Amino acid sequence: MKYENILVVGGSGFVGRHLVAALAARGARVTVPTRRRERAKHLILLPTVDVVEAGELDARTLAKLAAGRDAVVNLAGILHGPGFQAAHVELAQAVVNACRSAGVKRLLHMSALGADPEGPSEYMRSKGAGEQVVLAADDLEVTVFRPSVIFGPEDRFLNLFARLAAIFPVLGLGSPDARFQPVHVGDVVGAMLAALESREAAGKRYDLCGPKEYTLRQLLELACAMTGRRRLVIGLPDSLSYLQAWFMELLPVKLLTRDNYYSMQVPSVCDGAFPFGIQPAPLEAVAPTWLAPAGPRERIAGSRERIAGSRERYAQLRWKAGR
Repeated sequence: MKYENILVVGGSGFVGRHLVAALAARGARVTVPTRRRERAKHLILLPTVDVVEAGELDARTLAKLAAGRDAVVNLAGILHGPGFQAAHVELAQAVVNACRSAGVKRLLHMSALGADPEGPSEYMRSKGAGEQVVLAADDLEVTVFRPSVIFGPEDRFLNLFARLAAIFPVLGLGSPDARFQPVHVGDVVGAMLAALESREAAGKRYDLCGPKEYTLRQLLELACAMTGRRRLVIGLPDSLSYLQAWFMELLPVKLLTRDNYYSMQVPSVCDGAFPFGIQPAPLEAVAPTWLAPAGPRERIAGSRERIAGSRERYAQLRWKAGR
């Protein structure tokens, strides 16, 4: 079946903006609900995308939005509580109920690597419970994606490290030995596009990782190097890592919480190959295109290269998905 009319819940976020753009480039009609239309202004200009202002996304509202769609994609999620249960479990159930009410069979669901109802953090437990909700809907054709940390031009990971490096000459890093296998947002999108075209993907979970594993310290040092800043990185012991997370949890803007600290106790790495024959992009090859320092001319050239590179990569992914 060709999926030409798709509802993307959470489509105005980081991964969503890339997925929606890729779907629109393939000619699909995409509906993106959002509480504030202004937050999705980057999608409004896409010719086949309809941004709909919606309040509470309960099953009834979602059923109206899902009516007449070929597929539903649920990308909704939060990194900091409270609200994990509502965002990751209750919304997942509402999406399942909406698919049933609207007669939509195909559902893609974004989870997280390490998601586990018995996990050490509320984030991981709620993500694990959300997985259980959607996979239990055996009357639907469900595919679950479990990425490691996702990087890209608008991410809140490498870009956060770069901003901190611009401010502080010395960086105290909690949980420096936490392990990650970062995956590029374009490869996550590619996997989702391929899954839409694959009948074998229904009922499966896919772990998504990049080609290389790093510690958190190595990632921070890479971000410093890519931005041209030499910074002293001091890894904090476990007790101070917890205290740092507790302190930062009290700040008006949460950059880190104790729940994040607990999540990092579980390595966010994969033990298998990337699905659908996609060769994931190395972090060192693509991250400098937006992190490397540049003057005005270089920034303009870099922007053009990123746009051209994104178009080329999505064209390749489109070809692979359509094979």
